[in-house]
Amino acid sequence: MKKVNVTYITLDGFVEIDKYRYVYFYIMFIVYILIICCNSTILYLICIHQNLHEPMYIFIAALLLNCALYSTAVYPKYLIDFLSEKQVISYSACLFQYFLFYSLACSEFFLLAAMAYDRYVAICKPLQYPTIMRKKTVSIFLFIAWLVPAFHITIPAIGSAKAKLCSFYLNETFCNNRIYTLQCLRSEFFAAFGLVCLLDLGILPLLFILYTYTKIFLMSYRSCKEIRKKAAETCLPHLSVLISFSCLGSRVETNFPKTVRIVMTLQVVLYHPIFNPFIYGLKMKQISKHLKRCFHRPRSILVLKVNA
Repeated sequence: MKKVNVTYITLDGFVEIDKYRYVYFYIMFIVYILIICCNSTILYLICIHQNLHEPMYIFIAALLLNCALYSTAVYPKYLIDFLSEKQVISYSACLFQYFLFYSLACSEFFLLAAMAYDRYVAICKPLQYPTIMRKKTVSIFLFIAWLVPAFHITIPAIGSAKAKLCSFYLNETFCNNRIYTLQCLRSEFFAAFGLVCLLDLGILPLLFILYTYTKIFLMSYRSCKEIRKKAAETCLPHLSVLISFSCLGSRVETNFPKTVRIVMTLQVVLYHPIFNPFIYGLKMKQISKHLKRCFHRPRSILVLKVNA
C-alpha cells in the first residue's frame, strides 16, 4: 500500500500477535534490556581498567558493542510492532534495517577473524607480539571489520531501493534478505553479487578462522602444558562464540511454517547477543575477576562500616 508517496511493507511473519501482543512485548523488552545491560557491563569494565587495554580485550569490547548495535537494529521495531494494530514499515526503513542487520552480522565474522589472528600471534609468535599487534594494527583491523561489510551490503541495498515492487507483504518479522521476494524481477548482477558477498563476508573469514585455530592447536599440542593451558583459556571462549554464531546464523530460507520460521529468527536475534557477554564474563579470567569485584564487596569494608 502507498501513503503520500511512501511505500509501506506489511510484516506478516508474526504468530497470533493480537492474542499475545503484551506477552510478546514484555518478554522482548526484558530480553532487550538484559542484552544491553550485559554487553554494556563487560564493555564498561574493559574501558575503565588499564590492564584490559590489550588487543584481545579491545576486540572483545568491539564484538560486544557490535552485538548491542545488532540487537538495536531489530528489537526496538519489534517492541513497536507488538503494540501496533498493523505491523508495517516504510520500504526505505526496511532497507535500512536490512543494511544494519547484515553489515553488523558480517562484522561479527571479521571481528572473530581478528581475534583468531591475535591469538595466533600471541601463542605461536609471542616474542613478535608487541611489534605486530600495535595500536595501529588493532585500529586497522577494527576499521576493516566494520567498513568492508558495510560497503558490500550498501550495494544490494541501493539496488533494491531502485527495484520495482510487485508485493507489499513480507512473510517475516523484520527485514532480512527475503525482501527480494517483494521485487518484480531480481537483477542478475545483484544475484551474482550476493554470491560474492557470501564468499567475501562469510566463507573466507570462516576459513581463515579455522586455519588460524588449527595452527594454534597444532602449536599447543607440540608445546608444554603451560602453553596448552593458555591456548585453552583464551581460545575456547572465542571458538564457543564462533560456533554459536555460525550455527544460529546459518538459516536456510525456505517455506517453513510461520511458527518454525519465527523460532529460527528468534534464535539469531535472541540467544547469541545474550550468549556473548556470559561467555566472556565467565570464561575470560581477567574480565571475570573485575566482574566479581563489582558485585562482591570486600569483607573488610563491610566490617569497617558495621563498626562505624
